[in-house]
Amino acid sequence: MKKEAKHLFEKGMNSLLLSIDHFNRPWDCGRIEAVLIFLNHSFEMLLKAAILHKGGRIRERRAKQTIGFDQCVRKALSDGGLKFISDEQAVALQTINSLRDAAEHHLVALSEQHLAVQMLTGLTLFRDVTLRVFGKNITADLPQRAIAVSTTPPTDLAALFAHEVDEVKKLLRPGTRKALEAQAKLRGLSIVEGAIKGERVQPSEGELSALGNQIAKGSTWEQVFPGVASITLTATGTGPSIDLRITKKEGIPITLVPEGTPGAAVVAVKRVDDLGFYTMGLNQVAEKIGLTAPKALALIRHQKLQSNPECFKEVRVRSQVFKNYSAKAVSQLIEAKATVDMNAVWKQYGSSRAGAR
Repeated sequence: MKKEAKHLFEKGMNSLLLSIDHFNRPWDCGRIEAVLIFLNHSFEMLLKAAILHKGGRIRERRAKQTIGFDQCVRKALSDGGLKFISDEQAVALQTINSLRDAAEHHLVALSEQHLAVQMLTGLTLFRDVTLRVFGKNITADLPQRAIAVSTTPPTDLAALFAHEVDEVKKLLRPGTRKALEAQAKLRGLSIVEGAIKGERVQPSEGELSALGNQIAKGSTWEQVFPGVASITLTATGTGPSIDLRITKKEGIPITLVPEGTPGAAVVAVKRVDDLGFYTMGLNQVAEKIGLTAPKALALIRHQKLQSNPECFKEVRVRSQVFKNYSAKAVSQLIEAKATVDMNAVWKQYGSSRAGAR
């Protein structure tokens, strides 16, 4: 192993051990943040060590800084001479990285099982990459006590998200006054959803409020988080030696996101179920944003949402065509409604003439 690669790998191992250490601590002071920060750092060091070991570069010409996390993942995934991770492994990496961003820069709440998913998939992935690139089994370098331990190790992603959404619903019950706690929990779930779909933008308060409204009104977790519904977990082993890996469900492709796409990560699970994403008709959208259907349509036209494929699509079911909107459309409309002059919007876009235009 090259000298620089060896030092980077050692730093990665140190951060992995610190992540495991914080995961296993019996008190919660800063625990979630420490686990995610150290786990993310361990992978950045591992990826750079692996790229160097395989003859790649971690600095652009004349650059003072080494390449960032996303560029490391892209090299490891798509550089023909270096490739050493799979699409699913890239999804796991960008999920950990996105959660770390939220933990370090804002508020995020993960349940014990959700944190265990990230820790166990991370430990499994670190071991898989190390074995593939360096031919080295890290188990030999870990103290016997340094194992990610969970009293209830999760192996079913569907059950986990169903439980999390149910907990959010309880927090949003009338009179509970726990909207902030619900948003912190939703932020973690939404970040996982965004990472899976290849989006790196942290969710806004409006987007989190829209998700909360969907859940409060009875939407299923699959409707709220269709990206998560497209992957699953596979587990081998039992107890503290469990291996946990993210896999895509059959028939659902993972695609490379073009480099330079604003707000995009490296890979994304391609959406194949339009009705699972564009879940609402105009009347449902109007109800969620507190407007009549005609005024909601005027605001939609003002925001040009019908030209945004992330917000609107005409979905064909047999001989019928439905004009449906996504949760992202609702969140953008909620934010727009708070800032625009609705009288002016209605005057310009509310008439049938405006509709014809």
